Amino acid sequence: MSTASRLPKTVQRFTAKLPTEVNQTIRRLAILSLIGQTVLVVTGGAVRLTASGLGCPTWPRCTDNSLVNTPEMGIHGFIEFGNRMLTFALAAVAALMLVYLWNLRKERRDLFMLALGLLASIPAQAVIGGITVLSNLNPWVVGLHFLVSMALVVFATLLVNRAFGRTGRFMNRTLPSLPVIARPAMMAVAVFSAIAVMLGVVVTGAGPHAGDADAPRNDLDWDLFSHIHAVPAYLITAGTLFAVYLVVRHKISGPFRTASFLLLAVTLLQAVIGFTQYYNGIPALLVGAHMLGAALLMIASTNAADLAKSSPAK
Repeated sequence: MSTASRLPKTVQRFTAKLPTEVNQTIRRLAILSLIGQTVLVVTGGAVRLTASGLGCPTWPRCTDNSLVNTPEMGIHGFIEFGNRMLTFALAAVAALMLVYLWNLRKERRDLFMLALGLLASIPAQAVIGGITVLSNLNPWVVGLHFLVSMALVVFATLLVNRAFGRTGRFMNRTLPSLPVIARPAMMAVAVFSAIAVMLGVVVTGAGPHAGDADAPRNDLDWDLFSHIHAVPAYLITAGTLFAVYLVVRHKISGPFRTASFLLLAVTLLQAVIGFTQYYNGIPALLVGAHMLGAALLMIASTNAADLAKSSPAK
């Protein structure tokens, strides 16, 4: 007896209406998931940079007596609670994605598992967020919260590429051949991007933007770790310039060319923001821009590495 035949007739009638191939709705949900995960990084940054980290001073409630923020809590409560609500919106998108992929759960296991991973991460992020509040914004827990968000940005990027048939087993296009060195070079750039983000978390934990006036810092040398953080950034830049050189030298067209120049643009933008904030006293607005840039860097580096991996070598 098949799985479908064991389901109640009402459920069978519902699943019969779901798509049996990847359609525009699934692709739009994938894009919405990527946008939402990126926005979550920005709103999480806003919570910390506006000192709203304890805008909701407890968890899972916003206060001991209220699930939601109250007018008495002011703008800080609104910002913190708004960030919490965005998490539920992302959970709804991920759940809807799984519903639309139900009839494809075996055929397109790649999409189903990525969507399932995004949904499963929501309660994990909620728990980490709760620990963040209950630990009075411990910088290491705050950093873990951010790193999980970065991982979800990577998963959402892969989800978009797979949903549009740009990469993976179910590609619906033929990608131009790349020099054999392109794949390991792009993989290295993706790894260095992740290392740069992790070191950036350490730098942030030593900096002045704690999320609350009484929140602890990690007591590390901010200036020293800023310079250490710059090392993988230099390697990312070198790897990206090498990818652009390969594209121009071998007259490569198509998605990888676009991905390489997009990665170069994001890398240079991050460098400009990073140096500007370093030499101007780490203003909160630039720190927020740098956090958005980190998400864009993970998107761009993941996309370039994914395309390089799916392209034939020559």
